[in-house]
Amino acid sequence: MASGGLQLLILAAAAVFMVIRLYSVLGTRDGFEGNPEQKPDRPTTRFDVIEGGGVDADISDHADPDSPTGQALLAMKKTEPGFSVSEFLSGSRQAFEMIVMAFENGDQEFLKKYLAPDIFDSFSGAIIAREDQGLTVDAKFIGVREISLKSAKFNEIEKEGEITIRFVGELTSVVKDADGKTVEGSPDVIKKQTAIWTFARLMGTNNPDWLLVATDE
Repeated sequence: MASGGLQLLILAAAAVFMVIRLYSVLGTRDGFEGNPEQKPDRPTTRFDVIEGGGVDADISDHADPDSPTGQALLAMKKTEPGFSVSEFLSGSRQAFEMIVMAFENGDQEFLKKYLAPDIFDSFSGAIIAREDQGLTVDAKFIGVREISLKSAKFNEIEKEGEITIRFVGELTSVVKDADGKTVEGSPDVIKKQTAIWTFARLMGTNNPDWLLVATDE
């Protein structure tokens, strides 16, 4: 279930409620100015599961191999040898940007493809409520400042993997009312958005898409 909130300065009580709900599903934001970090290119190296001992750097670079998270990642790689933790993190960085911007732009068709039904309902409800209030958003995604793997789980029976990632992104966002008046944000202020998202996928299948199944702050 999505949770979180924003501290926003809104000119009307109805707008306050709407904008807080609008951003709660995406995590928390705090304004600050600084130079955004450029996103690295997607890695192309394939990391194979090491058989017969040794440390798989693709896992140890992101988690303790002996921890529950490390063991879950190892199980995922045994089920699907082509799976790479590093490549997953790179892909999740791009997914974070695309989902955040799809939400800002009200692109429900895109969101429906990559969000679990209950998460989509949350995002969709906020978009509809925003539109009903006559609010529009002009946003620009600057980049992902930080990304880290928090935990991983693997269901041996269902073959379902879950990976939880913490993102710290940067963007500018301006919310305007029906009259075009700015009620929150500034195009000149870069805001930090922190979110913890969980992605899930059935491993060893032909469908490569991970779904966003949970959000938190």
